[in-house]
Amino acid sequence: MKHLFLAALLLLSVTSTNAQLNNGSDYTTAIGIKVYPGAVSVKHFLSANRAVEGLGYISSDGFRLTGLYELHAGIGTVEGLKWYIGAGGHLGVWSDTWKTRYPAREGGLAIGIDGVLGLDYKIKGAPLNLSFDWQPSFNIIGYNYFEGEWGGLAVRYTF
Repeated sequence: MKHLFLAALLLLSVTSTNAQLNNGSDYTTAIGIKVYPGAVSVKHFLSANRAVEGLGYISSDGFRLTGLYELHAGIGTVEGLKWYIGAGGHLGVWSDTWKTRYPAREGGLAIGIDGVLGLDYKIKGAPLNLSFDWQPSFNIIGYNYFEGEWGGLAVRYTF
């Protein structure tokens, strides 16, 4: 009886640890939209806690492509919920209209570095992922400026 109890306790411990490590993020890739600035978002997990995310923003003034490398970690025992932090870079090309609106900014080229801090939630039983983050960036080439208003809510289909 004592061995059966110890075996059950060990099994429960391993199952609990595995659930905490996985934390419900049972998707590998997700694609969708990110509201603000209104970008197409693709996130792909390289391992259980490391992901890459690509963002493509297009407007009548130009476009901006951003690539991010993210580290994810679970939050307590909430299945599917993780926080993440990461860094990356961006490349943007802007039109003459944009340059006219922002005359102090040199040229239409924008190259810089980005950071990201957010929450990621995979809805259990549904192919849906939600994330909410803040994505500050600093433009280095084209005009040096800090952009602290990027980020927002992403809604993605997972597979």
